[in-house]
Amino acid sequence: MAAASPSPHKPRRKAMPGNGNGNGNGNGNGNGNGNGNGSDTLVRRRSEALVRAPSFPLASILWPARTSSTQWEMLPAILMVAGLFRWAAGLWGYSGFQRPPMFGDYEAQRHWMEVTTQLPISQWYFHDLQWWGLDYPPLTAYHSWIMGKLGGLIEPAWFALYTSRGSDDETLKVFMRATVIISEYLIYVPAAVVFTRRYSRLNGVTAWTSSVALAAILMQPATILVDHVHFQYNTVMLGLVLASINSMLAERYKWAAVFFVAALGFKQMALYYAFSVFAYLLGKCVWPRPNVIRLVSIGSITIASFAALLLPLIVGSLYQKHRGMDSRSEPDGSLPTLPLFHFLADYLDTRSAVYAVVEQVVQMIHRIFPFSRGLFEDKVANFWCALNVVVKLRRFPPQVLQRAALGATLLSIIPPNVVLFLRPEKKLIPLAFAATAWGFFLFSYQVHEKSVLLPLLPMTLLLAGKQGLNGDTRSWVGFANLLGAWTMFPLFSRVHLAVPYTVLTLLWAYLVGLPPTCWTAPFMEAGPALKQWTTALIHNVFYVLMGLWHVVSAYVAPPLDKPDLWVVANVGVGCAGFTLCYLWCLCKLVVDSGLVTPEKLPKAKTQ
Repeated sequence: MAAASPSPHKPRRKAMPGNGNGNGNGNGNGNGNGNGNGSDTLVRRRSEALVRAPSFPLASILWPARTSSTQWEMLPAILMVAGLFRWAAGLWGYSGFQRPPMFGDYEAQRHWMEVTTQLPISQWYFHDLQWWGLDYPPLTAYHSWIMGKLGGLIEPAWFALYTSRGSDDETLKVFMRATVIISEYLIYVPAAVVFTRRYSRLNGVTAWTSSVALAAILMQPATILVDHVHFQYNTVMLGLVLASINSMLAERYKWAAVFFVAALGFKQMALYYAFSVFAYLLGKCVWPRPNVIRLVSIGSITIASFAALLLPLIVGSLYQKHRGMDSRSEPDGSLPTLPLFHFLADYLDTRSAVYAVVEQVVQMIHRIFPFSRGLFEDKVANFWCALNVVVKLRRFPPQVLQRAALGATLLSIIPPNVVLFLRPEKKLIPLAFAATAWGFFLFSYQVHEKSVLLPLLPMTLLLAGKQGLNGDTRSWVGFANLLGAWTMFPLFSRVHLAVPYTVLTLLWAYLVGLPPTCWTAPFMEAGPALKQWTTALIHNVFYVLMGLWHVVSAYVAPPLDKPDLWVVANVGVGCAGFTLCYLWCLCKLVVDSGLVTPEKLPKAKTQ
């Protein structure tokens, strides 16, 4: 179980002289209460000792609440402010607003509500695939069915088959925005609250500090921009992943498996975390001594969870097969060939119930994993898109590119997961998840710009840990978040979302004390000067490049023969920055695990 922490309902006392372990709020701007020896004690005192003043604006805003009788008094205010910003951001346009012929992600989500509420379940993955055919796992379809049924009670025309396509009804927009917020506040927000409390106690961080971290996590700009402005439901999947992590922290490993299967069942991109989930749970089954019963129970509950996920789809298909309904809405008398595993048709009776089930499962897999789409989608700031500037990858056969992506991805994700398997410690979970997700984002097959949300989540969770709000960690977490939002600017600008992008990113940078409002974050923590200056130099170079890119792309037209020049420059800078984030997470993971002992830090000066 997680280590116990002092009750937030009692006033905290100063540490006894000589132990170097004061209780404070960890914002990196305080004086220790003890006389601990060594730089490690100094860093701990500096991060945890009672401070005199906050060191960045978000801490200043929440500063008066540090002495409240219970830290839970801050939670309603944090949740209300976070919700207000989400609703305000949603007042802007959305992906595909009045942009025929396909409109955009908003229309895709609305159309799936139309399909799931108006058609039999056996036709969900087959219906009109040229118009936003369903290409997410079943839990997304079930979620769309629930939202569509609720919307149909308000206005059935919103989800009328065929005639509702491309609808830009203002009341429908309000409903759709509300479904995102409600879904997030039912799943993602509770999981984030539980995580910050649990992980902070694990690391000996005060409840006030965890509230500051929670506010920073909920105000993460990229998540708000993608889900509440551009329009998607990523926070449902991210919330289920967070629930899985919370279960790991609580040592409820079977529940961790259930929640992670649910995350996979909502969006297949949760596979970015799959290796880390497997490595941690396997490590807990092996160390300190093998536990076969635990291993079998986790494996069994995982299989049962996948079966439960597919059960409605299978039962519905069998029922409609029994009634003589085909998987296609307009059957012409002949059954289509299976998109995958074509040989199965030679061994199965195409009129049998077994074939109907196989057809559904194969079609679902084919839609979820579209290998035919190519190595990357649009201009995404990962390795392959950046390499494509120098080496035109389209010259290579798809099979070669798929194997190259697989090999590079494995090389990048094996090291962090070996560390997590050998040291399955709770404090290492966010770092291992972040390093693995960065590896997937940089090197895997079929990556989208919005997939950057997956490595950003666990990296941002580091704010709730020990020294999370101090200079070094806060600088790197902030750098990753601002860079992630910046790489998606071409996506946002195409649908005229530059204003909410500017407001939300600059606001978050101001709140957590990052450029362009504050340039001194790397120096707000005791440590080697070389490390501080290196971090500051690297980050500031990228921030300057990001600012210059905005100016140039806004006022200078690209050459006629290179219309994507500025977007390609965005890809190159973003890929370089994300690679640094991956290396930072990996190095910090190795050091924090104790597998590699860093050189003794020089003694830092006290204030």
